[in-house]
Amino acid sequence: MEESGLVQVENPSALLLAERPQGVPGSVVLACLEGARPLLIEIQALVSTTCFGMPRRMAAGFDYNRLILLMAVLEKRVGLALGNQDAYVNAVGGIRTDEPAADLAVCLAIAASFRNLVIDPATAVMGEVGLTGEVRMISRVDLRVREAAALGFKRVVVPAGNLAGLKSRPAGLEIIGASNVVEAMEAVMK
Repeated sequence: MEESGLVQVENPSALLLAERPQGVPGSVVLACLEGARPLLIEIQALVSTTCFGMPRRMAAGFDYNRLILLMAVLEKRVGLALGNQDAYVNAVGGIRTDEPAADLAVCLAIAASFRNLVIDPATAVMGEVGLTGEVRMISRVDLRVREAAALGFKRVVVPAGNLAGLKSRPAGLEIIGASNVVEAMEAVMK
């Protein structure tokens, strides 16, 4: 909204990522869908040792119960000791995402913050995470991959099950298939 009225936003993904900090642990780009439109947003996580007996969990722009479930997967299947850690997750820009494809980004942001590691800012991720830690297939991967390539991303992590069906493989874009959270972490946290 401008003084003169509503103004069209040419590229909402670029606008949402414009102020993204570089080289900060706990930040990752998610390729999600808003209706039928692909949208790249930043997912941030902050994990720190709690000062109280009961750790606090908070989610902004992401389902709280899903956050708790994903943290349990990270504890049990990945081996991260999150039981005494406060965890805060935020979908930046006031965006609310409730699609399962955001799971992998949330897991990677939490793991990166917990381990104090930086995820390459030229990487975008997408994928649903199951209770056994597997990364499950998602819909419309081609749209998401093309949006990441159009914004200059150099690498995307997608569910391994989606690799065979990918029709678009933009030049200069490395596409990594992950079958579980550990593989995805190894791909982005070298």
